[in-house]
Amino acid sequence: MTQPTPSQTVGPFYGYALPFAGGGDIATGGIVVHGHVYDGAGEPVPDALLEFWQADPAGGLSGAPGSLRRDPVTGEIIGRHGLDFTGFGRVATDADGHWMLRTLVPGLPYISVCVFARGLGHHLYTRAYLRPDETDRLLAGLSPERRATLLAREERDGVYVFDVRLQGERETVFLDFG
Repeated sequence: MTQPTPSQTVGPFYGYALPFAGGGDIATGGIVVHGHVYDGAGEPVPDALLEFWQADPAGGLSGAPGSLRRDPVTGEIIGRHGLDFTGFGRVATDADGHWMLRTLVPGLPYISVCVFARGLGHHLYTRAYLRPDETDRLLAGLSPERRATLLAREERDGVYVFDVRLQGERETVFLDFG
């Protein structure tokens, strides 16, 4: 039996190559989800990368491909056109560890999140629940304190806050797909 290749520390090189203009615009005209990524000491992580996947408002899981535009002269990616629901987003955190996503309310109660950050041996998966769902097996299996780490807080109408804590007190619940 062969052993899997050992992992290497993630990044921070991805912060310079993988984000793209409009990467946080899954769809415009809906809601905003934003937050911070914090390390184990509670300090902001300024060079994390987050990927998001979500269902469309009807619960469908097939987003529109090919929504990235290229500059006709240079061929460089200049961002999404902002019209089609893509179901996928990718954003880097800023110097304060902050990130932001524009999207539509998903037909499922959550948005899937994948976190890449310095010092991680593997990327981390979690969920940002925009509304609690008592029938969701993941939420139902957690203590109230742990469940709270997956619930986005409605800051105001159409704006949600979801912070990711990599370690320590109030560490976000991460999913194991091993």
